[in-house]
Amino acid sequence: MTRGSRNVAVVGVALSDCGGVPDATPYTLHAQAARRALADAGLPRRLIDGFASAGLGTLAPVEVADYLGLRPTWVDSTSVGGATWEVMAAHAADAIAAGHANAVLLAYGSTARSDVKAGRRTGTLSFGGRGPTQFEVPYGHTLIAKYAMAARRHMVEYGTTAEQLAQVAVQARANAALNPEAMFRDPLTVDDVLSGTVIADPFTKLHCCLRSDGGAAVLLTAEEYVRDCRTPPVWILGTGEAVSHAAMSEWEDFTVSPAAASGRLAFERAGVGPPEMDFAQLYDAFTYMTLVTLEDLGFCGKGEGGAYVTDARLTVTDGALPVNTDGGGLSAQHPGMRGLFLLVEAVRQLRGEAGTRQVRARDGGLPRLGVASGTGGWFCSSGTVVLGRN
Repeated sequence: MTRGSRNVAVVGVALSDCGGVPDATPYTLHAQAARRALADAGLPRRLIDGFASAGLGTLAPVEVADYLGLRPTWVDSTSVGGATWEVMAAHAADAIAAGHANAVLLAYGSTARSDVKAGRRTGTLSFGGRGPTQFEVPYGHTLIAKYAMAARRHMVEYGTTAEQLAQVAVQARANAALNPEAMFRDPLTVDDVLSGTVIADPFTKLHCCLRSDGGAAVLLTAEEYVRDCRTPPVWILGTGEAVSHAAMSEWEDFTVSPAAASGRLAFERAGVGPPEMDFAQLYDAFTYMTLVTLEDLGFCGKGEGGAYVTDARLTVTDGALPVNTDGGGLSAQHPGMRGLFLLVEAVRQLRGEAGTRQVRARDGGLPRLGVASGTGGWFCSSGTVVLGRN
């Protein structure tokens, strides 16, 4: 898709060391991922004139860019939770297409796991008690509880079962088994998921994402720089972003996420539809997120997600629509704000670099189209990016 006057491609992607990285800082993970993404693209650092980051320091893009030795003339610090990176990718693509930047680096790094183990933070993330949240904080309404409430509403409305939600975790683990970089690779069963410790009804521990350290980086450039890259381009075909409620009491329907809006926009702008996707990379802090995002992106009808995720449909080996092919946040890694990892995996799949977890198109060749959709906060933000290769 032509955005402005220039097409935009992802030319470099990378992860930092992930899992437990106790000797690292968030800054070093940013730098490690950024260096690897530049090496992946084969482009010099001096070409980067745009930078986007969130989640670290007081002035994230300023502090991190300074640490990386960058002096960008275009920056973005949009912070909308896990959807941040898909939204930033959309902003970066628009800026490049309009000629406001030539090469934009998106970078993230977090030591969430090591911080908890070292006592630098607790396991419960607080969003504070000001603004709209002040009306919910006194009742102990945690982030996990908000997602659990939404899942329970879907169960009541549509008959979705805990077993169906557990299938999402089981199939994510099956994909992780093919990923040597995933934190957890041992097989799971539905009974394993259901018999775990209850965290927030209906979620047991294995319905919830893991906690890890890790970082990621993605480099986007204008089309004229593609010929200088060592990797084949993956094109940004269409993007969409949307926000919803700030407080749970203002959420009109717990069974509909803002991906319903961001996905529609992304597919319309790309000129393709859900049936044409070879895979989907979806934010999965909890199993319900995968299920409802599949519905809202149009892969199945509203209320049909429970039935849709059964029969290994989401697996690389047997699935009609492989989802979270690296194992996702449920099994691979989840250092918080994981949306950038979705873009990395989508690009690797389209370039045919996913090894034993490589998705194949219906004709047996490499995939041509994929979608990455991030969700932020408590289903209050969404960014969706449709990607494709030549």
